[in-house]
Amino acid sequence: MVITFQASMLQAPSWINSLSHGGRDVLFYTFFKIGTVPVTPVFLLKILVFLSLLVAFSNGVQRLLMGRILRHLHIADSQKFALGRFTTYLLFSIGLFVGLQSLGVNLNSLVVFGGAVGVGVGLGLQNVVSNFVAGLILLVEQPIRMGDRIETGNTLGDVVKIAARSTWVRTNDNVIIIVPNNEFINNSVTNWTANDPNVRVNVPVGVGYSSDPELVRSLLLQAADHHPQVLKEPRPDVIFTDYGDNSLNFSLRVWTAQRAHTPLVLKSDLYFSLFKLFAEHGIELPFPQRDLHIRSSDIPLPYPGPASPKPTL
Repeated sequence: MVITFQASMLQAPSWINSLSHGGRDVLFYTFFKIGTVPVTPVFLLKILVFLSLLVAFSNGVQRLLMGRILRHLHIADSQKFALGRFTTYLLFSIGLFVGLQSLGVNLNSLVVFGGAVGVGVGLGLQNVVSNFVAGLILLVEQPIRMGDRIETGNTLGDVVKIAARSTWVRTNDNVIIIVPNNEFINNSVTNWTANDPNVRVNVPVGVGYSSDPELVRSLLLQAADHHPQVLKEPRPDVIFTDYGDNSLNFSLRVWTAQRAHTPLVLKSDLYFSLFKLFAEHGIELPFPQRDLHIRSSDIPLPYPGPASPKPTL
């Protein structure tokens, strides 16, 4: 049965037989041989069609798994994504193996070809292979997952896609930054939502030295309690950080889940509320100022004396 199938795969289509003798010579010109199989334009065309169908089939199976089968499993979305990806890679590998055997290619003869590919990897494809292997590691270990808030280098955003070679990160400006997978393996990565969707946001606040610290703490907690996106548990708290040059410095620490990906918006809302509360309770907002005291000087300062009275008319 296998021999019959191979023969049907290698048999020339009827439209080729209708070509002229010169046209058939071009289509069946042998570039080189893989074992006993001649590599001709017709053979390459069959390989191209087969690979296109195999890729379409693998992607179709992945969409079927993600859309209809895996969604009924009670596992995380990141695990569903990883399982779908591995299924795609496995189907592609099995299909490629079976397809090459069906085309009559002896896989043992690909050892020499594999050595040539290895030389090519050493000459210029090492980055591609490195990123592909890093993508597999990301899917297995899952240090980052779909939807995670990450920061690496100057990139800060949400993971929206983990591909074979790169990872897509969407910033708060809705800009997609494509990061090579190798960056997540070799460099430090901050994952804000790796183990918990809740994050803590620090809001630094400075007030004038004439302000009552207890009143300031009360107003800070009041602003946090009235914000709908600040969690009640863990409770917000206030830290008196230090005595600054021009202000008493505090830090309002709040927990949020809804604003984990947009902490600047939460800080802005709290600053608006605090500005209004401070104005209502007479809390002074500091500004840089310096007092100059002259104790002594060797340079005589001119003194014009008291101003003479204006003559009266």
